[in-house]
Amino acid sequence: MAVLPIRIMGDPVLHAPAGLVEEITDEIRTLVADMFETMDAAPGVGLAGPQVGVPLRLFTYSYTDDDGAPWRGVVINPELWQRPLDPGDPDEDEESEGCLSFPGERFPLRRSDEVLVTGTDLEGEPVRIQVAGWRARIMQHEFDHLDGILYVDRLGDGDWKTAQKIARKRGWGRPGQAWTPGVDDIDA
Repeated sequence: MAVLPIRIMGDPVLHAPAGLVEEITDEIRTLVADMFETMDAAPGVGLAGPQVGVPLRLFTYSYTDDDGAPWRGVVINPELWQRPLDPGDPDEDEESEGCLSFPGERFPLRRSDEVLVTGTDLEGEPVRIQVAGWRARIMQHEFDHLDGILYVDRLGDGDWKTAQKIARKRGWGRPGQAWTPGVDDIDA
């Protein structure tokens, strides 16, 4: 297993739809193991194939609730259904999120409070995940990566402009930018 470089906003693989995983091979199994290791090292709660430069529709996730119960897995070729968003502005304390591909920042973003994700696991078995709250946020965030959408692309005008200024100041927004957890000094 290996910790992989995480692509930063501006890399083309992050801004284009990912392709289907046609077959679960040993290469896919190794990729998923490396993605778990990278996600844990970052640390993060999710990681999509495009974030490590692989334009395929798969993501890993890992989250521990307040009760200490771990929730961890992989979804290959996911589909997402979500409830409509509640109207209004996001709550900065309750609805802020970050992204390993826009490291070190958090912005408020309204997401659906409940989702259903289907797909397959590494054995090709069906996966069905119906979740709410932070787990739903994680699913939506990672699914967006598979469609070439970063969470900063969904921000309101004021926060979007702030995110763009941060990206320019840090030299992001162009191909080839990446960071490696445990190697580069970035506070994700």
